[in-house]
Amino acid sequence: MNFTTQMDAARKGIVTREMEIVAKSENMDVQELRALVAEGKVAIPANKNHKSLVPQGVGQGLKTKINVNLGISKDCDDIDKEMEKVKVALDMKAEAIMDLSNYGKTAKFREKLVEMSTAMIGTVPMYDVVGFYDKELKDISVDEFFKVVEKHAQDGVDFVTIHAGLNRETINTFKRNKRITNIVSRGGSLLFAWMELNQRENPFYEYFDRLLDICEKYDLTLSLGDACRPGSIADATDASQIKELMVLGELTKRAWERNVQVIIEGPGHMAINEIEANMLLQKRLCHGAPFYVLGPLVTDVAPGYDHITSAIGGAIAASYGADFLCYVTPAEHLRLPNLDDMKEGIVAVKIAAHAADIAKGIKGASQWDNEMSRARQELNWEKMFTLALDEEKPRKYRKESTPHHEDSCTMCGKMCSMRNMNKILSGKDINLLREDD
Repeated sequence: MNFTTQMDAARKGIVTREMEIVAKSENMDVQELRALVAEGKVAIPANKNHKSLVPQGVGQGLKTKINVNLGISKDCDDIDKEMEKVKVALDMKAEAIMDLSNYGKTAKFREKLVEMSTAMIGTVPMYDVVGFYDKELKDISVDEFFKVVEKHAQDGVDFVTIHAGLNRETINTFKRNKRITNIVSRGGSLLFAWMELNQRENPFYEYFDRLLDICEKYDLTLSLGDACRPGSIADATDASQIKELMVLGELTKRAWERNVQVIIEGPGHMAINEIEANMLLQKRLCHGAPFYVLGPLVTDVAPGYDHITSAIGGAIAASYGADFLCYVTPAEHLRLPNLDDMKEGIVAVKIAAHAADIAKGIKGASQWDNEMSRARQELNWEKMFTLALDEEKPRKYRKESTPHHEDSCTMCGKMCSMRNMNKILSGKDINLLREDD
């Protein structure tokens, strides 16, 4: 039986190779997974032209996935440096990489990325439009917008961020409700500018079926972007954000009618006490579609540490239903991240994702923690390092400060609770002063 997309196959009762791989990696019955894909509650972004892909599922009942942003810009256009980041991100087991390139040889970088990446690849075609045509934004035609989307699809990217919910109604809502930080989405702000300069409707909203044609042809997952995501905690959960979210819910239904897989993108910056309600609202308004969040960053005052503000919000968001977390690095708001920034961002977001998986009761999530706890009780340092989310840093810390007694560390020494409890419970004596033990 023929099928066009993963959702089409699922609705026809077909279990695809991609579904089998995802079900096995998630310890889930494949028919249960197929049913979730058919409903749109799980997406398996897998472009037909991405041959190196190891498929991943995003959505209800699955492990929380993480995304790493990479790409070349006008100020930093070294493809080799970005490819080095790609290799490290894959080694660190990122499930997705978004190529946010906006200058220079973007097609060359994208093609190399798709060729080597086992992780799913996402892009924001809007970033590529100006450089692709070497034309000012105002002069880009509707046809040219769609040609860039199709080029990305042909190149094999698995999902594209399209800000189709920023229609004229959303813009009018934005204009009536003032914000501190206006529109902080890069793609959303460019699209807003094009609409205002040309006094036109959003082409991706006006010709949404044309977008779906491309997605259906390549099995390209549509990541409906949040142009009006809050860029400060003061702007969170406001009229603009919710208005756009309502439009995204309507577009989700239209996409599903065409068997096109959908992911919804979300905030942004947001106070901790608003996160739970936002996750529940998104799932309700967007019919249970997978939710992809940037952060949310829970305070605006920590530049240089926004991987931490983001991890706090991400852990809470995912525990209440977000399915996909975009990493944030210490360089957020400041510069293009370097390799070390990227590593710190990946570790932070992986901590958030795993913490949420424990809270959500994902199969096997807490087992990892239990193994680490047993290794600590046994004072088995090598096993602790092997189990660690980031093996490099704990090894480095241990090496930098060697204890006198191998079964302790330089903080507690012979007062180590694990060491002494093990001795007492096994019937042995302990001493804290003598040097013979």
